[in-house]
Amino acid sequence: MTVCPTASPGRPFGRVLTAMVTPFDEDGKLDLKLAQELATYLVDSVGNDGLVVNGTTGESPTTSDHEKQQLLRAVVEAVGDRATVVAGVGTNNTEHSVELARAAEHAGAHGLLVVTPYYSRPPQEGLFQHFWTVADATELPVMLYDIPPRSIVPIQVDTLKRLAEHPRILAVKDSKHDLLAGSEVLASTDLAYYSGEDPLNLPWLSVGAVGFVSVIGHVVGDRLRKMLDAYEAGDITGAREVHNGLLPVYRSMNFVGGVIFSKTALRLCGYETGQPRLPLPAATEEQVRLITSDLWDAGLVLVNPDAAQR
Repeated sequence: MTVCPTASPGRPFGRVLTAMVTPFDEDGKLDLKLAQELATYLVDSVGNDGLVVNGTTGESPTTSDHEKQQLLRAVVEAVGDRATVVAGVGTNNTEHSVELARAAEHAGAHGLLVVTPYYSRPPQEGLFQHFWTVADATELPVMLYDIPPRSIVPIQVDTLKRLAEHPRILAVKDSKHDLLAGSEVLASTDLAYYSGEDPLNLPWLSVGAVGFVSVIGHVVGDRLRKMLDAYEAGDITGAREVHNGLLPVYRSMNFVGGVIFSKTALRLCGYETGQPRLPLPAATEEQVRLITSDLWDAGLVLVNPDAAQR
């Protein structure tokens, strides 16, 4: 099995990963040069030791399979020697997910993020067989993505326990908001938990999570690392201070959504990544004002505050 470059005992995918946006040029086409520049910035300047490419925040529903492979190769080339690059490959079609997983392995990904199949609402046995089949398809470690607000169907505790028996299913990105269920899985399996919901990063640490797969890590990955370091050093007050300082960022992200927030916040910080693809629209003037105000309240330096008006 492949070992991620930033893996450590109990942390198969590293500590702080950002679900990276996909940069587009002015014509809405994939911008690979900018993707490499953004990946380098997120790893070398913002404090991330991993990136998730082709996730929901990467607008995977509106990028082609070919674009996904191109993007993944570009990011691996840029930062794959010093950061873990995880490829989002989950769909609601098991065969297609297997194809994407194999393509990701061929493109150099270090690991796979596999979301719960959406829309078709499979039963738990269907979830089990889906995840097991994808994990069997490559030699890459797998992080399951449990997000019933988008998929409707949660991965139940008993299903997670069964899936933990697969040698390559090593972790869960949790966006289920159920710390009790997560605690039960953590107490009875070796699965590593990564918080997939930024406002709950600190609460998840309290029950045993080992890191984050973040959206706000685009602009405050260094603070997330500081919070994690403080918590693990026993400085709970310090960790809470970091968490409280991020409240404005959590607020605007939740208000506008991950893609629109991230692309607008990056633009305000001087990194143009283009507009989202429809059905996600560009940020409205009201949303831009809110994000600008909240980033200022959180103490970020906005090097290009007027650019978000474009």
